[in-house]
Amino acid sequence: MIEIEDLFVELGGFTLKIPRLTVRSGEYMVIMGPSGVGKTVLLHTIAGFIKPVRGKIIIDGRDVTYLPPEKRGVVLVPQNYALWPHLKVYDNIAYGLRLRRINEKEIRKRVERISEILGIRHLLGRKPSTLSGGEKQRVALARALIINPRILLLDEPLSSLDPAIRWKSMEFLKKLHETLSFTTIHVTHDIIETMYLGEKIGYMEGGVLVGIYRPREFLNTEYAKPYIEIISRIIGEKG
Repeated sequence: MIEIEDLFVELGGFTLKIPRLTVRSGEYMVIMGPSGVGKTVLLHTIAGFIKPVRGKIIIDGRDVTYLPPEKRGVVLVPQNYALWPHLKVYDNIAYGLRLRRINEKEIRKRVERISEILGIRHLLGRKPSTLSGGEKQRVALARALIINPRILLLDEPLSSLDPAIRWKSMEFLKKLHETLSFTTIHVTHDIIETMYLGEKIGYMEGGVLVGIYRPREFLNTEYAKPYIEIISRIIGEKG
């Protein structure tokens, strides 16, 4: 569970204000808003790469506001996936476990298990440069999930994929979350991703989190008006 209270961040001339945000354990929260409103800054602050001026970040009852990233139990999957180009897929996935000095027998067991779940076992011997965008996404997710993080932070994870692969990736993410029940904050400016994946939707504007809504509640806000035509095509799938 993530609880954010009165968070204020200054970064150059940009300010981020999050009055209150709660993401319950196992919940899939989508933070939406136009480009440049601070969605990535929020993720980097939760992950520990940016220090706030004030406020609190509490994870599972523990104040982690000023703890280093490696002590938060949080994993950030960046927009470009940040795979090590010189390492095979197996070694990319195993990287976090090796940093934690897990023995190789256990590493192999975990890599094989997560690669089976994500359908990428056949890719373990390949280099990232040989993978498609969708395959890279799954490898990045495997590397993140293999260390059993409390929180998974996804920064525009589908933005580099072509439309056909994006739909498949959304379906995959939804099923994966239903299977593993990891707590997620997923940021995007895409309304289709938001409505399809979000159990709750946080909307940001001008560096401020202006509201948190259930998907159908969001439709009744002023922020949804520009997207109504797009939403009408997918609302039936959300139920």
